Amino acid sequence: MADSKMYAEIREQPETLERILNEGWAEVLSASRALREDGLRSVMIAARGTSDNAALYAKYLFEVLLGVPTALASPSAFTLYESRMNLEEVLVMGISQSGESQDVLETVRRSRELGATTLTVTNNEGSSMAEAAQHHFFLRAGKEESVAATKTYTAELLVLYLLVSALKGESPGDEVRRLPELSQAVLEAEWEGTERYRYAEYMVMTSRGYNLATAEEAALKLMETTYVVAQAFSEADLRHGPIAMIGRDFPVLGIAPFGKMQPGMRSLVEDLRDRGAELLLVSDDEDMLKKASATFPVPSSLPEELSPILYAIPIQLLAETLARLKGLNPDTPQGLSKVTETW
Repeated sequence: MADSKMYAEIREQPETLERILNEGWAEVLSASRALREDGLRSVMIAARGTSDNAALYAKYLFEVLLGVPTALASPSAFTLYESRMNLEEVLVMGISQSGESQDVLETVRRSRELGATTLTVTNNEGSSMAEAAQHHFFLRAGKEESVAATKTYTAELLVLYLLVSALKGESPGDEVRRLPELSQAVLEAEWEGTERYRYAEYMVMTSRGYNLATAEEAALKLMETTYVVAQAFSEADLRHGPIAMIGRDFPVLGIAPFGKMQPGMRSLVEDLRDRGAELLLVSDDEDMLKKASATFPVPSSLPEELSPILYAIPIQLLAETLARLKGLNPDTPQGLSKVTETW
């Protein structure tokens, strides 16, 4: 069987990341200077679908690395309820691969009228969202044909990381510059033990901190491409009730990179094993990987705040692989299109 478009686009991520680093830094740096001059009291981010998971990652970046309170916007507050909140000294960001998501676009437009500084991130320089905002970042990912977003997601993550770095007054360091090379190394690694999960009908995803976004994206990718009922929980939230549903043979995907959240994930893995759960694990920790039925060893460690850019790749590969094992076409999920219109 020929490779899917989704698989081909997953493989394009190293060159996409390289392009952003080589061509996108100047526009990020320019915008960051203007944003500092305007003042930055707080941030609000509007997005849908995969881009909403990138927004969740950005929330952690702004709050942890910059100390700036950040909220995920509710577009219906603007489109349905016509809210008139005070947005002076607030940066409102809209993230959309197409740049044509109508409720995100309207959130950006209305926010600008209400005094916000506005910035959009899209993969289309001529999109409505690009034209609506004061600042725009172009993802440079090339055309994405598969409905399930892959390369545009990691492109969004990198651009958002670069923005926070620029606002801190920092330039991309060696670890950031190595992301294209490291992502290629991840693509050369492989899942082991996934075949049995072709029969899965439901699954829980879990992580914490920066990689809660990765868990959410894993759930979305599996729902889109394999029609598995999937839900993501932070490691802490899973313990606060939902863990009660997990018993013998219940499939759980854990994302556990090096960092402050890894000890908690290590403890959770032990608890889930005691419950008899079927564990799928993405990690750089060899001892933890030995406790799972299906594993993806990430070949290198990065600072935790950068790890979602690499850890997105194994979950994309898992979704594409399971779709094909189930006899499904991952490029054309039933009832979905590349641009989804909501208001």
